[in-house]
Amino acid sequence: MKSVLDTRPVFHQRDETIRGHVFCSFLSLALRKELYRRLEAAGHCGLEWSDIKQDLEALQEVSIEENGRKLSIRTQCLGNCGKIFQAVGVAVPPTIRQVADPTKSECPGSAKTDPRIDNYA
Repeated sequence: MKSVLDTRPVFHQRDETIRGHVFCSFLSLALRKELYRRLEAAGHCGLEWSDIKQDLEALQEVSIEENGRKLSIRTQCLGNCGKIFQAVGVAVPPTIRQVADPTKSECPGSAKTDPRIDNYA
């Protein structure tokens, strides 16, 4: 039976890449433990890691552009996906949402968007 701590060969040559690998592995283990803690606190005990990964991997998002509008469309939340989002306190994104074009957005309070600022200069 495999456990969380089963290891595979690591083919790093330099100290900094070995340390980076160990750090990422430890961080991954800590995040997984925290996720299980939050799921348990939310009353969702007994979820298998393979099921969690499968459900989250099935959640995908694509962006499409039509007539100058950019939309983001996500797949349906399947299995335990909703429980996972709820346990970590993250809202599931809407199924369809309009994506703002970052090149056209204005900062709040700028002269172009704030009616209190005179543009006579």
